[in-house]
Amino acid sequence: MLRKIIHFFDRLEDKVRGRLSHHPILYTIIGAVAIVLFWRGVWMVADMFDFLTGWVSIAISVFVLLITGLFVSFFIGDRIVLSGLKGEKKLVEKAESEIETEEDVLDELHDDVERIEKEVHALRKKAKKRKK
Repeated sequence: MLRKIIHFFDRLEDKVRGRLSHHPILYTIIGAVAIVLFWRGVWMVADMFDFLTGWVSIAISVFVLLITGLFVSFFIGDRIVLSGLKGEKKLVEKAESEIETEEDVLDELHDDVERIEKEVHALRKKAKKRKK
């Protein structure tokens, strides 16, 4: 039963996201309002507990963010960390030609993956025919 509910909402989310992705401004507004309402609710619930003073809230949140690995990711982003580890320039420092070169490489990789998928699909068809 739970699996059916999860599957339903997963499919619903895919459909809604697919439709909203064609209207980025509307998508942004809906997302922004939902995020603000979510944090408003969290704030109101936290206000119900007297022990959650400013410092206690900060300490709890930093602890949880650190143990889940979200602290660095949220505040400075994965891209910055990865580019620093690789010794890359920041995106704003890269020349347009470097960005286009990276895009070309990604496009080639995408084409290779598509080609491989087609080959695997053809091999599966052949294997099914042999079994019959």
